[in-house]
Amino acid sequence: MATQTPEEQATVPRWKVIGPGLVVAATGVGAADLVATLIAGQKFGYALLWCVVVGCVMKIVLVEGAGRYSLATGRTIFQGWRSLGAWTTWYFAPYIVLWGFVYGAAAMAGTGLALAGLLGGLSVTWWGILSGLLGLALVWTGRYNVFEKVLAALVGIMFVTMVGAALLTLPNLADLLAGLAPRIPDGGLVNTLALAGGVGGTITLAAYGYWLREKGWVTPTHMRVMRIDNTVAYVVTGLFVLATLVVGAELLYSTSVAIEEGDAGLLDLGVVLQDRYGEWAGKLFLLGFWAAAMSSLVGVWNGVSLMFADFMTNVTGGDSDDPDARAGGKWYRLYILWLTFPPMTMMFLGKPVWLILAYGVLGAFFMPFLAVTLLWLLNTDRTPAQWRNKLHSNVLMVIIALAFVALCVNEVRKAVGAA
Repeated sequence: MATQTPEEQATVPRWKVIGPGLVVAATGVGAADLVATLIAGQKFGYALLWCVVVGCVMKIVLVEGAGRYSLATGRTIFQGWRSLGAWTTWYFAPYIVLWGFVYGAAAMAGTGLALAGLLGGLSVTWWGILSGLLGLALVWTGRYNVFEKVLAALVGIMFVTMVGAALLTLPNLADLLAGLAPRIPDGGLVNTLALAGGVGGTITLAAYGYWLREKGWVTPTHMRVMRIDNTVAYVVTGLFVLATLVVGAELLYSTSVAIEEGDAGLLDLGVVLQDRYGEWAGKLFLLGFWAAAMSSLVGVWNGVSLMFADFMTNVTGGDSDDPDARAGGKWYRLYILWLTFPPMTMMFLGKPVWLILAYGVLGAFFMPFLAVTLLWLLNTDRTPAQWRNKLHSNVLMVIIALAFVALCVNEVRKAVGAA
């Protein structure tokens, strides 16, 4: 490890609980992840609790790798991908365009569903559209400090409501601890992979380096604070997902209550909570559901727009340091508009089968793509020697890559079957 000069030591930042790590973790845990976790609890009780731990470790490793590359090299993750060959651009270009279109509709539908259940008065579609417009307004200027505070408030609501719901159900501690022993229940392989893979993000993991840059953490002197930030964020996320599993196990598994897949499953759970503990419990949970959905929406509207701005600036001959590649630039704002307005048509007209198929297939490949490219970047001269992967990082990343390849195969099969 290189010796820091006195000037560098004087600028080493102090860590705070709220940082880019909590932003990336909160953005990655949306309504769909909550439902997947609830259904795992509904089907298998606490048997897959260990997957929550594994999922957190996987994301800590991947996000640390993405952050370490950015801080060690001063380059963005897209610049790193581009150095591996044109094939990365050919994958990323259609992915980010299709992903944004379909995700925009899904995010607005999720927030709309929560608000329709919580407040009523308008349809899911119109509540979703209003949420999309609110997300646009919050991130349009690109002011990171404002964005981070909004995400922090939403995370607080998510955490308090879901952990509160878990405590309300009085979890069985003996069963809870038994769930830490790794085992795959009969018929639970897909749920195991999905739960481990779903703890906190897909493309938003790669946005971490951009949020570090917006925060002002841009040199190796920020390496230690980045690692603390990332680890604490995913521990908090893990506790949140654990609370969700507890609710699924105690309220659903123990009483044989089934909920729907997709965002509607959270409305079902709100009804169960309301029937058992009173209207206030159902409303409080729906508030947490909305906060989870809204944090993902706002996070994507900002983070993935930063990635798109960097991508477009580079492929049009610019550089990642150009104003157009940063928050508030023309490409950043163009992608926010792409996330907000075209997807509204899907909310009224439905989702074309071919688009969902393409979205599912391209999306399934992203996590293996991220894991493999990070292994490549962090083991070659693209990263300064002192910041390259150590043996334990390589072992973990290889295991993670293999797990996501298996999940990818399953997701492609599901996408093709659904189409």
